[in-house]
Amino acid sequence: MNFFIQRSELRDLYDKVVAGERISETDALRLFESKDLNALGAIADFVRQRKVGNRASFIINRYINYSNYCILSCQFCSFARKKRDADGFELSVSQIVEKAREALKLGITELHIVGGLHPSLPFSYYTDTLRALKKLDARLQLKCFTAIEILHLAWLAKKTVLETLTELKTAGLDSLTGGGAEIFRKEVRSQIAKGKESADEYLDVHRTWHKLGQRSTCTMLYGHVESLADRVDHLRQLRALQDETHGFTALIPLAYQPENNDIPVKNPPTGFDSLRTIAVSRIYLDNFPHITAYWVGLGMKLAQVALSYGADDIHGTIIEEHIFHMAGATSPQLQTEADMVKAIREVGRTPVQRNTFYEPIKVLAEGHPAEPTENTAHSKVLEDNLATA
Repeated sequence: MNFFIQRSELRDLYDKVVAGERISETDALRLFESKDLNALGAIADFVRQRKVGNRASFIINRYINYSNYCILSCQFCSFARKKRDADGFELSVSQIVEKAREALKLGITELHIVGGLHPSLPFSYYTDTLRALKKLDARLQLKCFTAIEILHLAWLAKKTVLETLTELKTAGLDSLTGGGAEIFRKEVRSQIAKGKESADEYLDVHRTWHKLGQRSTCTMLYGHVESLADRVDHLRQLRALQDETHGFTALIPLAYQPENNDIPVKNPPTGFDSLRTIAVSRIYLDNFPHITAYWVGLGMKLAQVALSYGADDIHGTIIEEHIFHMAGATSPQLQTEADMVKAIREVGRTPVQRNTFYEPIKVLAEGHPAEPTENTAHSKVLEDNLATA
């Protein structure tokens, strides 16, 4: 038995998890409220080890935000702009394809594409984008759009959610992103994202996508005005949908970034809070294959630590991230493949390059070097991409 568990107040929950029993919402709240971070981490690490062994994964991907114009005004959002704003932007289909073309030189396997709810782009813009990217490279996996974007596109196209998702899938959509979940409790949502989709609408978009035989990720935005009980309620609803559809590949907890928005938060997420949130998520979401430590919000150093607190993935190379950085994130804009491999090896895990669905592409055993493009060429392409962002 782990040293930290032997005399811990959480010993009974450890025994419950080891026995394969599902923990309750009351148990999850107790885990959140515990100050025994070492014991909490030991329980989460046991679950992680049982699910994935000694492996930790990453993906070689690129973010593209096609526009930050948005008809909503979510209080927590630092990304959205109105047409009158000087720093608003929108990319043409050809500009998106060119960014993808440059990123393919780096060996990416995934494009992660999201944007605001644009007031005037037609539905054909989105389907044309997907088709053009698939034409560029049919192997490229397209992880695009949040649930609220899907609802917006359904409204644009005057189609049902099912019809909209079916058409996007036909055009080349491989996976939905998990963004926009925030916190599900209605009272919290009305404070941070008034006018956005409800929890039921978010879950129903993902349910519909899963029933088409497809998969997606999901998120939880923590560390703003929500309570610990609100976090448990959020996880409860995700676990219930996963019991129903088995379509989620991973939860990606997102640490709230407090700058440049309209929510006054005196105590944004600390390292302690982030580690316990990841750990409780890993323990409670027993039907989720993976938990991702999102290095953009955490910083790579804390993401490394999170690999011992239940996380088994540190996300991707990303290359160009706007949303968190416009909210004050101070992490780098990108990580190279070599950076990811080094970070994972330093904590004693075996690095695994994965695809969009968390399936292994390449296992990098000890002594096996990462295989990115030469650093000089890599840096030049990144500089060019960022210069035209």
